[in-house]
Amino acid sequence: MKNIAAIALLTTTLGFAGIAKAEDMVFTSWGGTTQDAQKANWADNFSAKSNVTVTQDGPTDYGKIKAMVEAGNVTWDAVDVEGDYAVQAGNAGLLEKLDFSVIDKSKLDPRFVTDFSVGSFYYSFVIGCNKDAVKACPKTWADLFDTAKFPGKRTFYKWSAPGVIEAALLADGVPADKLYPLDLDRAFKKLDTIKSDIVWWDSGAQSQQLLASAEAPYGSFWNGRLTALAQTGVTVDASWDHNITAADSLVVPKGAKNKDAAMKFIAYATSGEAQAKFAAATGYAPINVDSAAQMDPALRKTLPDMQADTQVNADMYYWAEHRDDIGTRWYAWQAK
Repeated sequence: MKNIAAIALLTTTLGFAGIAKAEDMVFTSWGGTTQDAQKANWADNFSAKSNVTVTQDGPTDYGKIKAMVEAGNVTWDAVDVEGDYAVQAGNAGLLEKLDFSVIDKSKLDPRFVTDFSVGSFYYSFVIGCNKDAVKACPKTWADLFDTAKFPGKRTFYKWSAPGVIEAALLADGVPADKLYPLDLDRAFKKLDTIKSDIVWWDSGAQSQQLLASAEAPYGSFWNGRLTALAQTGVTVDASWDHNITAADSLVVPKGAKNKDAAMKFIAYATSGEAQAKFAAATGYAPINVDSAAQMDPALRKTLPDMQADTQVNADMYYWAEHRDDIGTRWYAWQAK
């Protein structure tokens, strides 16, 4: 008993250094360059500071989270999910409440904080174009939906999520501050006008391939994917006009076996330093308010949080409430 008490005291006193190997944990995300950056800038550094081995898994799968929780056999500890799902899953009892005595939420963008989640990073859907493949690049969502001025294929995100419906409504003239509640009839009517010209991307890597090959020389993209593509030598044009922001969030599934380690991991991943390094590596915006001062000012100018003049914030709470209904209609429309 004395040994157990001593270990407990050591854990309390040393914080990161006191996490026992029994608390080694699993971090799950979407794969690709984003998870590579999360591993390099969050998981590996956290492991070095805490002596906790963070095993990587993925891709994130909402059906699997639900099945794990319901079966009482949760093998994921911290998971990167979409912001609207985080709200929905928290309300549905699928997530642990976060321990804000460990995670300092006072330093985090309040737009992306709930009882069950904190922002992982935030990004914008922007209009991207392969300048070498076309005569002119679209600058507005209305341009992207104009097949007369901008003929050819255009690419959009395949899955039901914030971004495409908002873009369709903006292209049809809906003011940014009047988007919600979403007029789905109007949005799908606008999408009908370009449906035959849409090539869907289901991953960030595929969106880059479509643009680089000019199979779809323009479309809607996560801003970080355009940044990464430009670094490979592709002549990319990006328009931030009415860029549509959304966020990923970090959550802990209900019943996670290594909950304490997961809370400490999330605390580190959302720290000013870790967020600054991840933002520099990916082109996505940090959610820690202290990160900006730790970044190259020139790089900062290229991130979503510096493109606020015409920025449109997707309503995560609206999407959480209507996620299932919108998804049912979205996939039925795609299948027609």
